[in-house]
Amino acid sequence: MKIAALYDIHGNLPALNAVISELDEVKPDLIIIGGDIVAGPMPVQTLERLFQLKYPIKFIRGNNDREVVMAYDGKPLRSDMSEKGREKLEWVAKQLDRSHRNFLAHLPEHLIYSVGDSESDILFCHATPTNDEQIFTPITPKEQLEKVFHGIAQKYVVCGHTHIQFDLQIEGTRIINAGSVGMPFAERSGAYWLLITPSGFEYKCTLYDLENAANEIRESQDPQANDFAEKNVLTVPTPVQAMEMFERLRTK
Repeated sequence: MKIAALYDIHGNLPALNAVISELDEVKPDLIIIGGDIVAGPMPVQTLERLFQLKYPIKFIRGNNDREVVMAYDGKPLRSDMSEKGREKLEWVAKQLDRSHRNFLAHLPEHLIYSVGDSESDILFCHATPTNDEQIFTPITPKEQLEKVFHGIAQKYVVCGHTHIQFDLQIEGTRIINAGSVGMPFAERSGAYWLLITPSGFEYKCTLYDLENAANEIRESQDPQANDFAEKNVLTVPTPVQAMEMFERLRTK
């Protein structure tokens, strides 16, 4: 069985389309969308594109998906959210119709699949198995990670949320971050995802035409479109920069 894990698309339709073209060569048996699907410049187009895929597909919920539903419903967002983040989620919520809202509202928090026997069970979650916004990185102290992943029954956990591809071993659990299709933190721009086969886990980076993608994003109605194009497509933060930022947030 081949599973393609696509996390943190963030409404970046050009990046998603590039990955889909590569998936047509891979021909996965299952695609798992790991949350934070729509919070970006082309939310509806991204969701509808996923609905059109010819491959079996399952979704889990990310923290931004949950927060977009809250914004759609007129519920207050968390008080420590930046004004820029609040503006983004409220704009995305206004683009959705009721069917999109209902779809996002009913996504599960995690899924369990195997590419082989039960010894190879994989827990797919957005951030951690019990929390869709909990932050950890490869430089998070090991004792903290042991608390987060204590008691996990599965041998493997695939996650996202921090947009950095990495691989950690915590006690008896191997934790693999799939990276981000739409907003990666990496050494070069591209669409990052994970391919899982009976042979193991393979980090993937799909390259695409960044200039054309940036222009397409700028033509969207997103009030932050130019910022997204410049900082998440044409250039991207490095893993080191991202880890330092996340560790500051984690220890606040």
